[in-house]
Amino acid sequence: MSQPEHGNQPQWGNQPQWGGPPAWAAPQGGGQYGQGQPAPGWPPGPPYGQPLYVAPPKPGIIPLRPLQFGEILDGSFQTIRRNAASMFGSALIVQALGAVFIGIVTVGMFQLSMSFESVSTEAEFTEAMGPFLAIMAGTLGVSVLIGFLGSVLQGVLVVPVARSVLNRRTGFKQMWKLAGRRIWPLLGVALLLTLGGLLAATAVVGIAVLLFTAMGPGALLLVLPLGLGSVVAFVWIGLKVMLAPAAIVVERTGVFGGLLRSWQLTRNNWWRIFGITLVVAIMVGVIAQIVQIPASLAAAAIGEVVTPHPDAESVSSTLVITTVISSAIGALVGSVTFAFQASVFALIYMDLRMRRDGLDVELMRLMETGADPDGVPGGPPAQPGNPAQAEYPQAHLQNPSTQPQAPTWPPNGGQFPSPNGGPFPSAPPSGPRPPA
Repeated sequence: MSQPEHGNQPQWGNQPQWGGPPAWAAPQGGGQYGQGQPAPGWPPGPPYGQPLYVAPPKPGIIPLRPLQFGEILDGSFQTIRRNAASMFGSALIVQALGAVFIGIVTVGMFQLSMSFESVSTEAEFTEAMGPFLAIMAGTLGVSVLIGFLGSVLQGVLVVPVARSVLNRRTGFKQMWKLAGRRIWPLLGVALLLTLGGLLAATAVVGIAVLLFTAMGPGALLLVLPLGLGSVVAFVWIGLKVMLAPAAIVVERTGVFGGLLRSWQLTRNNWWRIFGITLVVAIMVGVIAQIVQIPASLAAAAIGEVVTPHPDAESVSSTLVITTVISSAIGALVGSVTFAFQASVFALIYMDLRMRRDGLDVELMRLMETGADPDGVPGGPPAQPGNPAQAEYPQAHLQNPSTQPQAPTWPPNGGQFPSPNGGPFPSAPPSGPRPPA
């Protein structure tokens, strides 16, 4: 029997069938399947036993997984852009209020400094020091007030950030309506943090004064380490409780519950939070100075043009004009930077909850079911009387094992689906193979 020539041997796909079509040979270029069309049993994908990577969904400003530093910054910018009225408007109100108080203090200090020029006796100097100390106390009070309002507003601005994670826009009225339910705990935690900071600073200053009184200049050897240590402790504790307003609004905790929750979330993540906060503070400071320095120079130039030969009255009038201009620019810049920093803090909170609580899985469930579209994502289950309660019936609340399970991601454990609808096989099919 003659053997077929070497070039005319039958191809693999033309061998006798062994119980069905070949499942292990890729189609040849001129076969029955068009070029670029895979044959049955050969779906493109990873090797057997290895899951196919599927990127987490990104319905809104961030992907639903633990975040990186760049994603936190990008998500903060996107939040402000999507919710400009609620975030920028609220921050502008607080910054404008602070700018008005600062402008009043600045003009008062100038008027008081002009009165010191006519002081000639010790009695007149003592009398003039009374208003001066009052203005200094007013300056300190304005700073404390701005810090207090900033702590409250930080919790309020968590609402649009959390909703933007699921691509839900938040208006000005809706934001305050959702945050208004937690306004008393927010006021309480802001008051507690403000009073705690004041008492700590007063204690450090008091100890320093006592040391200088008792030891003289030599007390500097003790006061300097005391001051540095106080700054370190203030920063450490401040970052540990930084997320309390967010926990109060999203998780609906009380004042002390929010502080405890923030302390737990920041555990083992302090240095990461410190690095993000430091970089953001440097960015915000540089941007603010880039905008405000030209504005200050322009205000000074306007003053020189308006009053080329200044006297006391014209200088006072020019100071009022330049103070108003500078305060307005400062309020605009401050509102943008504050909204950005508040967004960063809120996304840090969401990131830590994804890492510790699996919040990303709960957000995927909300994304797929569309439950509670008017609420704050990430909160506890809805209470009776709320339309969203249908997602968590009372029986499920009493028996957690019967709660609906959140969908897993990626689907099918990351395995590529086969043509018949099942998962991609993890081992070759059984049975004899065609002869080679």
